[in-house]
Amino acid sequence: MLQDIEPYLACPHCAQALTRHERSLRCPAGHSFDLAKQGYVSLLAGDAHTGTGDTAEMVAARADFLAADHYRPIADALAEAAAAALPDDPEGLVADLGAGTGHYLAHVLDSLPGRVGAALDISKYALRRAAKAHPRIGAVVCDAWRPLPLRDASAELVLNVFAPRNGPEIRRVLRPGGTLLLVSPTARHLRELVDALGLLSVDEEKQRRIDEKLGPYLTPVGQRQVEFTLRLSAQDVRTVVGMGPSAWHTDPERLAAALGDLPDPVEVTASVTVAGYRR
Repeated sequence: MLQDIEPYLACPHCAQALTRHERSLRCPAGHSFDLAKQGYVSLLAGDAHTGTGDTAEMVAARADFLAADHYRPIADALAEAAAAALPDDPEGLVADLGAGTGHYLAHVLDSLPGRVGAALDISKYALRRAAKAHPRIGAVVCDAWRPLPLRDASAELVLNVFAPRNGPEIRRVLRPGGTLLLVSPTARHLRELVDALGLLSVDEEKQRRIDEKLGPYLTPVGQRQVEFTLRLSAQDVRTVVGMGPSAWHTDPERLAAALGDLPDPVEVTASVTVAGYRR
């Protein structure tokens, strides 16, 4: 619910505190942001471009795939890492940068009674779902590459799952001693589909490059790999392709022809790194 995270929000124009006035949030400088009837609020600057946000079709595909628990081991590993990273104090903010439908944030909050979550994403289609994903989630439209609409040192924990990473802003919103948990694919992730369907591949050096980019702002505190085998039907394969970045680059006719050459079901490797970084 938005009221749970209002104390942590900041105006995207002047960074001052936001307070509720009926169906809007306002700052002392007079900037005002209407609350959408679907339960989220847009804190985008006026010149923001939302063309990189997930489409309604991509969001629907992701919701279907995640609801089927195909990636449950990833969600479980993230929740375990979150519980281990946080202090005993049960209160505080968990911010999910690039939260999508709120699936992973909801799973983490289930393991952290008393914590509240801010689902941050540029796609209003995703946040319509995130706003309803958990009773302690507030959903906020924002641009990950701009100053985040959160107060300085407001978050105990930041999540980042298959999403853009803005090192300076993540450091700013984390409290001293706070943790970033970052989930990123390895080069083996969905490799069977990458080869067969010509999908976007993952660089073998991805984790090293992530560490280098975050290095000036945060300190690595350990990582683990989560790898397991999926058995996907032809429809599951269409869904997993449609929910990710390959959806922007895949020709539907070529994809349909390539799918016909795959066994049904097909065994596919899921492989990610769950890495921790501390301010």
